[in-house]
Amino acid sequence: MSVGEEFAQAQVDVKKLGARPGNDVLLKLYALYKQGTQGDASGSRPGMFDLTGRAKFDAWKNVAGTDREEAQRQYVELVRRLQGR
Repeated sequence: MSVGEEFAQAQVDVKKLGARPGNDVLLKLYALYKQGTQGDASGSRPGMFDLTGRAKFDAWKNVAGTDREEAQRQYVELVRRLQGR
């Protein structure tokens, strides 16, 4: 299976997890997904009253420079760990 196919499958699998991951893990999943699909974060950081938006933007910015395929690979590995594989 190619990285792209594994990434697509991991997106399906993550929705079937038995327990909801903690916020730190959710932010990591979000960041790797965005990096793997769109590349580096662009635009301005959300305002100080948008705490969720800021956290997501900051998490995405933290993986800036990671190429898309590597971000997809890391996403797949994280989902596998969450599944206990």
